[in-house]
Amino acid sequence: MALLKILGVRVDKVDMMDSLCFVDSFIQAGRFHHIITLNAEIIYRAQSDDSLKELINSADLVTPDGSGIVWAARYLGEPVPERVTGIDLMLEICKQAHHNGWKIFLLGGAPDVAAEAAEKLREEYPNINIVGTHHGYFQESEEKDLLVHIDSLKPDIIFVALGAPRQEFWIRRYRDSLPVKVAVGVGGSFDVVSGRVRRAPLWIQKLKLEWLARLIKEPWRAKRMLALPKFVLQVIKSKSAQEAQQKKSKQKRLP
Repeated sequence: MALLKILGVRVDKVDMMDSLCFVDSFIQAGRFHHIITLNAEIIYRAQSDDSLKELINSADLVTPDGSGIVWAARYLGEPVPERVTGIDLMLEICKQAHHNGWKIFLLGGAPDVAAEAAEKLREEYPNINIVGTHHGYFQESEEKDLLVHIDSLKPDIIFVALGAPRQEFWIRRYRDSLPVKVAVGVGGSFDVVSGRVRRAPLWIQKLKLEWLARLIKEPWRAKRMLALPKFVLQVIKSKSAQEAQQKKSKQKRLP
C-alpha cells in the first residue's frame, strides 16, 4: 500500500475503490481492523498529541478525508487519488453490505439518530442487515453492558459516530472486546443519513467547499476551523525545512 506522511502522520494513497477492496479483504481475513478517515484538523491536533499520532499511524487504513489533506499531499509532491470521506465510505460500505450480507452496527449520535439512520439505510438498501444501533450518550459505567450487547449480535462492521478523535480512541480502547472485523469512525454521518442535517449540495462538494458550507450553518465551529490555516502554515514550513536540509546535504557532498 502506497502512503505518505504529512507532518509525521500517515495517509494512505487510496481512492474509494481501493478502500472498498481493503474493507472486503479485512472482512475475509476475519480479524479486527481499524479504518480512520483523516482530515487536516486531526493532523494538526496530532502535532501536540503523541498518543493520537501513534494511534493514526498504527491504524490498518487511513483515508484522505478533507480538502486540506488533498491540498497538502499535492503540495508535498505526493498527490492522493481523491478524497475518501467518512460519510461517503460509510455509504459505499453499506451498498456493498447490501449485496454481501455483511452485518452492521451503528453506534453514536444523539438519542434516536442512529436508529433513524438505520431506517433510512434500510429504505435505500432493503437487503442490508443492520443488526443493532445505540446512541452515543452513554456513560463509562455503561460500556461493559454495551460491549456485551454488541458482542451478542456479532456484527462484521461497526460505524462509530462519537466525533473525532474521541471515536478513534474509543475504538482503540475496545478493539479486543469488539467482535467486528472492521471499525470506522464516521463523525456526524448519522445526522446526515438520518435526514436531521442536510449535506452540502454536490456542486459544493466537488469544489471541496463543504467546510465553508458547514461553517455558515454552524458558526460556532469557527474556532475549530482555525486549525486549517495553521495546518497549511505548518505544511509549508515543513516542506521549506526539508528542502533546506536537502540543499545543505547536497552542498556537503560536493567536492
